[in-house]
Amino acid sequence: MSSFAGRFSGRNAIITGGASGLGLAVARRIRAEGGQVTLWDLNADALAAADVDATHTVAVDVADAAQVAVATLSSVAALGHVDVLICSAGITGATAPVQDFPLDSWYRTIAINLHGVFHCCRAVVPHMLTRGYGRIVNIASVAGKEGNPNASAYSASKAGVIGFTKSLGKELATKGVIANSLTPATFDSPILDQLPPSQVEYMRSRIPMGRLGMVEESAAMVCFMASQECSFTTAATFDTSGGRTTF
Repeated sequence: MSSFAGRFSGRNAIITGGASGLGLAVARRIRAEGGQVTLWDLNADALAAADVDATHTVAVDVADAAQVAVATLSSVAALGHVDVLICSAGITGATAPVQDFPLDSWYRTIAINLHGVFHCCRAVVPHMLTRGYGRIVNIASVAGKEGNPNASAYSASKAGVIGFTKSLGKELATKGVIANSLTPATFDSPILDQLPPSQVEYMRSRIPMGRLGMVEESAAMVCFMASQECSFTTAATFDTSGGRTTF
């Protein structure tokens, strides 16, 4: 049981990438703290298997703006209103130097990781503005600050998420809607299955604490960022990096 029982009482959240990894961990915690959640994910089978009491689930490709618009209307109808948006959907893309980087992987990585965040925020923000309240958490990465070699698409997409969120937070600063991004270092998650072991070891070696993060550590930070307690910090970046980030 969460030590913050009731923190999300009366709050409703849309969580992308919600069928696994950080998205699912955040969903579980919000439910434990009294909130309702709707999970979005590209993987319909994973959504069906997700062990969390979700109000609603949607199989959606966040890279497709039309699908996101339909999913938003469906989720708002199911929840009644939306207070929280967690943009956690993402892929790593290929592991290759720039000169060899596959074009299809570049475009797909940017489409999901960056365009997807834009599509979701663009669709959900109007519903938050109507109520004068909202919390948006966009999941970026330490790679967006420092760049990981052989991961140019991922690094570029996550840098874009940071810049986009800073712009969005400033736009909404007087509207009651808070928008921040999280830059985790590598943590144990199904997304690591997309990477060769050598790339995972490189990222672990860059963390001063000498270990990968735990998904629960980032979920705890996300839930603070998504709560009413986060009331005077917007257009900002929070780290869960084990000491890796330098700014």
